[in-house]
Amino acid sequence: MLSLVKRYIAFVDGMNYRIGRVVMYGIFVMMAILLWSSISKTFFNPALWTLEMAQFAMVAYYVLGGPYSIQMGSNVRMDLLYGEWSDHRKAQVDAMTVIFLIVYLVFLLWGGWESFMYSISYGGERSNSVWRPYLWPIKAIMLVGIFLMLLQAISEFFKDVLRIRGHDMGAKT
Repeated sequence: MLSLVKRYIAFVDGMNYRIGRVVMYGIFVMMAILLWSSISKTFFNPALWTLEMAQFAMVAYYVLGGPYSIQMGSNVRMDLLYGEWSDHRKAQVDAMTVIFLIVYLVFLLWGGWESFMYSISYGGERSNSVWRPYLWPIKAIMLVGIFLMLLQAISEFFKDVLRIRGHDMGAKT
């Protein structure tokens, strides 16, 4: 059972690491879209798609980069006491709190699935903007990101349980 858990951790961590390293360059995509928006508003007829496309790029950047952020310990936490605790104590507290994250992500995934199916079932839900893009592609990206975040949260839970049991999983950040 221990080897199965360690293989799960290695697989999920490796996958989310690689995805996160690619997705982090999405900031340049957003910058290019917003630069084009500024140029087109100044010199040409304004492009109607730029602001909404930048929002879609930001959503993809955020939800696909979330698992990488969790894995790297880049998430925000109150560090009044946490920084002084031992790795064992950090693992105990994190194992308890990550359960709340997992429950939240399950509900978020469920709601995202319902929203995605609504978009698909009505011939493709469209935005109310002038550009009127289909919304199902960004909803699909959100589902993938939330699912990857759920897998990463489960991986973090397993790592914390292994730390509590005395296995070397690296220091808590």
